[in-house]
This record gives sequence, C-alpha cells and structure tokens, in this order.
Amino acid sequence: MLSPAFAGELFGPGQPLDASKYYIILPDSIGHGKSAKPSDGLRAKFPRYNYDDMVDAQYRLMTEGLGLRHLRLVLGNSMGGMHTWIWGVKYPDFMDALVPMASQPTEMSSRNWMMRRLIIDSIRNDPDWNNGNYTAQPHSAQVASVFYGIATAGGTLALQKMAPTREAADKLLDGRLTAPFPLDANDVLYMWDASRDYNPAPRLERIEAALLAINSADDERNPPELAIMERELKRVRNGRMYLIPASEETRGHGTTAMAKFWKRQLEEFLQKIPAG
Repeated sequence: MLSPAFAGELFGPGQPLDASKYYIILPDSIGHGKSAKPSDGLRAKFPRYNYDDMVDAQYRLMTEGLGLRHLRLVLGNSMGGMHTWIWGVKYPDFMDALVPMASQPTEMSSRNWMMRRLIIDSIRNDPDWNNGNYTAQPHSAQVASVFYGIATAGGTLALQKMAPTREAADKLLDGRLTAPFPLDANDVLYMWDASRDYNPAPRLERIEAALLAINSADDERNPPELAIMERELKRVRNGRMYLIPASEETRGHGTTAMAKFWKRQLEEFLQKIPAG
C-alpha cells in the first residue's frame, strides 16, 4: 500500500486520503510483514491463526496500542478486503465507512478455496518440508505460489496481451519460477490456511457503517457472474458496489491494487459520509 500505484494515487496532497489531513495506519497482520510469524522460530508449532484473530489483533492495536476509539475509514484489498468485512460485523460502531476490495462477504469456497488448499497441500506433501523442520526452503512453496498467482490473478485480457505466443508465455512463466522468492514455506502455508473459516455472511445485518465494495469485472477469485455481491449487499443497510470494468489495463484480482481505477469513486463516497 506504499507503492506508487496505491499510495501515489491516494496519500498525496489533495488526494482522497491526503496524509497531511488523515492519520493513516497500515498494520502488518499476524503472519505477515514484520509481525509474529512461524519463521520467527516456532515453525509449524506456531499457533494456527485465522482472519478473525488477525482483525482482533488489529482492533487491539487501535484501541489498546494507539488509544483510538473511532476510525473514519477501514479499507482493505484482497485479504485486507476480507478483513474489512470482518471489521464491519465484529466492531460495527467503530468506523464511519468501510471499503472492502477484491473480496466477497461469504464463506471461503469453490475455486478460491480449492486453489488455496492446493498451495497448503503442496507444501505439506513436499518431503523437504519435513513437518516444518526443514533446513533448506522447500521449492514447492514457490512453484505453488506461481501456479496460484497465474491461475487467480493478472487478468485474462492483460495476460493475453503480455503473452500472445507460446514463446512469450514460456518466458513470462520462467521469469516467475526463477525470480527470488523471499517468503518462508511455513509462513506461506499459514498465510493461506488462515482463510479456511472466513465467513462474515451470517452477521452482515450488523454492519452499521456506510460501505462501498469495490471489485473488478475480471477478478478470477471473486467472479462477478456468481452475483454473490449483489445478493449479499441487500442485507447491508448502507452498502453499495462499484465494479471496475475489465480491460487490457486491469489485472484481474490485482486490479484494486491500482487506485487509479477507483479513487474517484472513493472520494465521492467519503464526501457524502458525515464524521462520527
């Protein structure tokens, strides 16, 4: 979220989330970044956390760590989008606005979960994993991650533009398979396993904040043809959706990481919401 495509479009002077006006908090969640994670030492003995645990930790950071009692906006992308839905149902009066992106407010299921489980199983079934006690990183973590990334992100039109021939496709794939892979296999396994019981659907009526769900029409993990979002948003009192049209410039599930596609809609949304 500090990339030019995100922060460069949102956090600068006069932009929708101008950092000179707003106090912006970008936490490292459990298992990610510099937060506690298996590779710190516990390996596969690390507690098996889930998305609810991650949001609870974020809430404690806000309230106990920073002494905050109310937020203007909770916004998240992909996993962060799912966290945003959880924020809305667990702490409904804690924020004025919610913007979950590249996510659905329903149970982890279908292709999205099957592909995640394939990453988990690929690592666990790799003899080099050794129940998490490996001395060298199991190569399966990178292969499975590349497979998942191509299968569930990038955008169909964009990938066709980047790799219109077999030779170009091989070159693109080889580049990803041989690129440095900085992640730890146990961390990767835990990251994806954490989504196993994600399901805010039973509590959607609890959401009090105004909500703008942003998805892209070419999102491979959250395909709009399922009409899940339209169905579930009917249960959110102040909820609506913006669907980014697909093009050669969008990137499927990765589209919402580029704020240029939705920053105007965010700004218009926030202008209509009084501060709580």
